[in-house]
Amino acid sequence: MKVAVLGAGAIGAYVGAALHRAGADVHLIARGPHLAAMRQYGVRVRSPRGDFTAHPRATDDPAEVGPVDYVFLGLKANSYAACGPLIEPLLHGTTAVVAAQNGIPWWYFHRHGGPYDGRRLESVDPAGAVSAVLAPERAVGCVVYAATELEQPGVVRHVEGTRFSIGEPGREISPRCLALSEAMRSGGLKCPVEPDLRGDIWLKLLGNISFNPISALARATMRQMCLHGGTREVIETMMTETLAVAAALGCEVGVSIERRIAGAERVGDHRTSTLQDLERGKPLELDVLLAAVVELAEITGVPVPTLRTVHALSDLLALRSAA
Repeated sequence: MKVAVLGAGAIGAYVGAALHRAGADVHLIARGPHLAAMRQYGVRVRSPRGDFTAHPRATDDPAEVGPVDYVFLGLKANSYAACGPLIEPLLHGTTAVVAAQNGIPWWYFHRHGGPYDGRRLESVDPAGAVSAVLAPERAVGCVVYAATELEQPGVVRHVEGTRFSIGEPGREISPRCLALSEAMRSGGLKCPVEPDLRGDIWLKLLGNISFNPISALARATMRQMCLHGGTREVIETMMTETLAVAAALGCEVGVSIERRIAGAERVGDHRTSTLQDLERGKPLELDVLLAAVVELAEITGVPVPTLRTVHALSDLLALRSAA
């Protein structure tokens, strides 16, 4: 099995290191000091499950890698449309693209069935720019339940979780998913093949769509948002509206909002990835979170006034932080 990790940051390098341990031919595509460190010392993983070092190949030139069986996308979703020149050398006729992204993926309605089958979401696939680069037929969905951070170039701190749920847009249990699942599990990760990954997408989105933008707007940690009465109420309302949109699309997410918030409070003074991006001057990944669900609400006719308000505020914040 030949795998390229395009965007081998904290999550990408962690997955690449695990697959390399399983015997896969892994190529990490990165740049800068992180690339230099991985070339010289390998990927050094610091984990409560045990530290290890792996030595997959690392490069900044996808043409050196050539066609692969799987491309694991560690890029932010807002950079997918521009990744064509990077991903094209990695593709052959049956290459699978495993997109480890938050939020609603560009392939969401591909082989969805029902009245929305094949529909394109402008918020995540503007003018079809992402589909033109990443054909939905290649997509294997991936929902990440692992928390990692780049401690220093070449060093990944694994905080918690090893689950990477994967699945086909068409809901079949495919040979390509089973093969990837086996390799991931051999490398020490949990990788269930889900018959319908969309449920996992909405379950994870429930937290991302509320905590991420509010954390950036309030410059607050998980614990601070949960303990403040006003923001807690806003988050509860955002989650309720999100579940209503999911239900309108035939996706019932069996989760207690109160339990979900209590779990977030237990995380403590953790800063969401959106808040970290804001503090570092990086683009905010909000289209696949808020804008996509607001668009889905318009399609299904579900009222989402709180999501719309937070989206408007977050959109202005993203524009100002990018200026």
